[in-house]
Amino acid sequence: MSLIIVLAGIAILILLIGYFKLDTFISFVLVSLGIGLAEGMDPITVSESIQKGIGSVLGFLVIILGFGAMLGKIVADSGAAQRISSSLISAFGEKYVQWALVLTGFIIGIPMFYSVGFVIMVPLVFTVAATTKLPMLYIGLPMLSALSVTHGYLPPHPAPTALVADYGADLGLTMIYGIIVAIPAIILGGPVFSSTLKKYRPKPLKGFFNDKVFTEEEMPSLVVSLLTALSPVILLGFTAILKFFVIEDSLAGVIVYTLSDPIIAMLIAILIAIFTLGIFRGTLMKDLSWQISESIRSIAMILLIIAGAGALKQILIDSGVSEYIGSLLQGVEMSPLILAWGIAAIIRVCVGSATVAGLTAAGIVLPLITEGNANPELMVLATGAGSLMFSHVNDGGFWMFKEYFNLSVKDTLKTWSVMETIVSVTGLIGVLVLNIFV
Repeated sequence: MSLIIVLAGIAILILLIGYFKLDTFISFVLVSLGIGLAEGMDPITVSESIQKGIGSVLGFLVIILGFGAMLGKIVADSGAAQRISSSLISAFGEKYVQWALVLTGFIIGIPMFYSVGFVIMVPLVFTVAATTKLPMLYIGLPMLSALSVTHGYLPPHPAPTALVADYGADLGLTMIYGIIVAIPAIILGGPVFSSTLKKYRPKPLKGFFNDKVFTEEEMPSLVVSLLTALSPVILLGFTAILKFFVIEDSLAGVIVYTLSDPIIAMLIAILIAIFTLGIFRGTLMKDLSWQISESIRSIAMILLIIAGAGALKQILIDSGVSEYIGSLLQGVEMSPLILAWGIAAIIRVCVGSATVAGLTAAGIVLPLITEGNANPELMVLATGAGSLMFSHVNDGGFWMFKEYFNLSVKDTLKTWSVMETIVSVTGLIGVLVLNIFV
């Protein structure tokens, strides 16, 4: 019955948003309330769960998305984004610009949280699309597929790192196997799939993109542009390496671990951008403050939409849906790798959160590891791949993609959701093939 309630709730959510055109945030709250009550939760508990879901998702994302929007706006308005895009096009050629963004997305995606990489890289996608006159989805989806795969498959991202600990896997081997499996998943979900999407030509909202064409003299140098735009990546990547050489509770360790916090790294990046792309180049502080204010206005509705997704996710967790699904599948006899992937995939579709799906599935299939029936490193990857399956309306990433690329719900399902399904299924196939040799 719980599964029927969830599926009915998701169907109603799609109808409210897609057919009746009701505000997305209001739709999320209504459906969350309805599912909670239908699952037997009392009204006060439902209200508390909705508040908890909104608070938990926004507690981190409101800062990250805010700082990311600020950085993206300064990078775009200073001409740095155009400098980077024009240099990428010159280096790879317009024909291979997809691959330039795929490589960039993969490198950035390893040390950086998905949401951070998204808000940093998407303005660059918009600039490259405007410069080359290529469809945004054609060049943007490959980069996002790389970000998504690293988020789901590879440590140091939260879910894969926790799965390594839960399964007792070797971190180094997981990284090596993960990169092997990630490459075909990114290629199929990115450049190959996006080549079928040239008919989609959405236009980004003005708040996310500066369409001004800068002259050579107006743009900062490539070195300054790259170092500033990628300063969060550089800082997070460098501190991730330093963590192996410092003691956490030592003075050096405290400094390194503080700088490795994504919020601190993004704050430092904003301050760097204000100086290198603003004050140093003669921009007045009042003009920089205006740019920052404009960037925040542009993401206000996105924050509410993601908050709504967080409310729905929390209702599904607190009502015990994921545990119920797990109990239904626990007695199924099949390959441990397929079982881990399948359980994570079903929970992901129902709950929305890749992290919740991965960690919940791990708790269900953990006995298979302790009994010695499965390779722990491959179990991490199978579970991680399953946790990416068919992102849709209960996932915050779905709404970030929809709003930034200014797509309808229907077109987001046809593009983003299909891409996530491709990388998930390809990941499972890659794990099964790798299982033959390891």
